[in-house]
Amino acid sequence: MENAPPAEPNDQPARAASTPAKPKSEWKDLASFLVKLALIVFVVRSFIFSPFSIPSESMLPRLLIGDYLFITKWNYGYSKHSLPWSLPLIPGRVFPGTPARGDVVVFKAPPGNDTDWIKRVIGLPGDTVQMVDGQLILNGKPVPKQHVANFVLPITPNFQRCQPQFEQIDAQGNAVCAIPRFRETLPNGKQYDVLDQGMLPKDNTGVYTVPAGHVFMMGDNRDNSMDSRFSHEEGGIEFVPLQNIEGKAIVNFWSTDGSASWLLPWTWFTAARWNRIGEGF
Repeated sequence: MENAPPAEPNDQPARAASTPAKPKSEWKDLASFLVKLALIVFVVRSFIFSPFSIPSESMLPRLLIGDYLFITKWNYGYSKHSLPWSLPLIPGRVFPGTPARGDVVVFKAPPGNDTDWIKRVIGLPGDTVQMVDGQLILNGKPVPKQHVANFVLPITPNFQRCQPQFEQIDAQGNAVCAIPRFRETLPNGKQYDVLDQGMLPKDNTGVYTVPAGHVFMMGDNRDNSMDSRFSHEEGGIEFVPLQNIEGKAIVNFWSTDGSASWLLPWTWFTAARWNRIGEGF
């Protein structure tokens, strides 16, 4: 038996076990993280829920200037107005739904459709709405209106426009505003409080017939709300298209009386209206 020839030496150098990994770019990782975060925020704000702050007194007594609340986005379907900046990515409405009478909703205000407003839905498509001597008439029938205890609100940086006849001093010597308050009950059983400061022009109106695809909105502060009772020429919104509705108000998550200063962190807590946090609709 012949012996096997000896193996020839391998002249090629041994190949490296592995190629060293290139160092990662921290800036690239950060950019990737920010893009993903922006996409998540975009999806959540567009389709699930979004925050909203109260800029005016039109929804007193339920909502005060300085309240912050969440709105849910899925209740009435989606349109371009569901998206930030009303991006034209959704044609018409998808998964459409109609709000119930009494729902508090955020919407793009006509005619510009570029400003977020919040009001209460009073009339649905086909309804007739009228005000007679401060009484809401819905489909020809008066909505029950019961006087309840006055709404008493302290005078703070977020609320200073109190009519002289409603100004009072409370037991602690603080200036407050005591406004007549009434409780309305809609035909579906929904109850809510409204303020009525006396007889003003829009306490008597003609009959409004809500067209298809629209709703009639009103503020709870009936004598301090530009709403569907007012024409566009008067600064009002007239009937609001359903596709303009962005979402339904569900809960207050923060509230401040406006006395806080960013440079004084402890005032963030003293200015908070803790009793309003967690209030639902």
